[in-house]
Amino acid sequence: MLRVVSLLPSATELLCAIPGGAELLVGRSHECDWPPSIQHLPALTGQHGTATSSAAIDQEVRSTLDSNNSLYTLDEEALAALEPDLILTQDLCDVCSIDLHTVQRVASTLPSTPGVLNLNPTRLEDVFDDMLRIGEACQLSSPARHAVVELRARWWSARDHVNDLVTGPTTVLLEWMDPLFIAGHWTPELIEQAGGHHVLNTAGARSKVIEPEAMVAAAPDRLIVSPCGYDLAAIKREQDVLTSAPWWNELPAVQQGHVALVDGSAWFNRPGPRLVDAFCWLVAWINARPELAPEHLPVHLLQSETDQM
Repeated sequence: MLRVVSLLPSATELLCAIPGGAELLVGRSHECDWPPSIQHLPALTGQHGTATSSAAIDQEVRSTLDSNNSLYTLDEEALAALEPDLILTQDLCDVCSIDLHTVQRVASTLPSTPGVLNLNPTRLEDVFDDMLRIGEACQLSSPARHAVVELRARWWSARDHVNDLVTGPTTVLLEWMDPLFIAGHWTPELIEQAGGHHVLNTAGARSKVIEPEAMVAAAPDRLIVSPCGYDLAAIKREQDVLTSAPWWNELPAVQQGHVALVDGSAWFNRPGPRLVDAFCWLVAWINARPELAPEHLPVHLLQSETDQM
């Protein structure tokens, strides 16, 4: 049986969404936490960073990358002991996981001579293609095709509830809180396809920093706060960074009570199968169709001051 190591959370999720894929996985990254059934597998990576707040993490990341150092460690001995046939990784974002160069260097020294599959999706269609690529590399092409068909069916079932003749609410997704990062890559596409009017970034582009003045000028009717790598507890611990800012109450989304805190790892940040869950929720939230939302939402809706009175 093929032995697969995934050093990328989204790749782990894609592999495990393919029938028969989870059984091939023998090792993972320290950030691969879904599905829960793979938690017993050895974690082969770690992180150098120790910062805990948004601003401090951002500064630490910038300083590390400016020094041409990696944010992550890789346990080369443990990886070698697993004798992998295939390693799944990426070089889309050095902040998200260990860099491709390190993985390729280590892989070239292993007796098992594993292949390295590099995934770099920027649009939703790329994510579906990556599932097919993983399926082919793992000799699971047919199950992968069926899995993609099912994901596409869920996508289009939700998409059918969007009225393309109506201009939807201006919607912004924050991928970081301090500084403000506007999400890019697949996120603008998800919002637009769900019926929202995305501003401040374009589909396929990298996430980018904006000043608060740009946020106020955009006047979003809907605001999603989904910091990369933050679960709901972490967002709530730090939400004062936003809610205490002088510009916060100027946003229509805040005034109208249309602000959602969303677990970034579960939805939006990882280009994996759960992007379809995120899309279904977006359609439900933007179009007032709560019956379309998935169960067990990793979402907390903030109330407006009027709602709290």
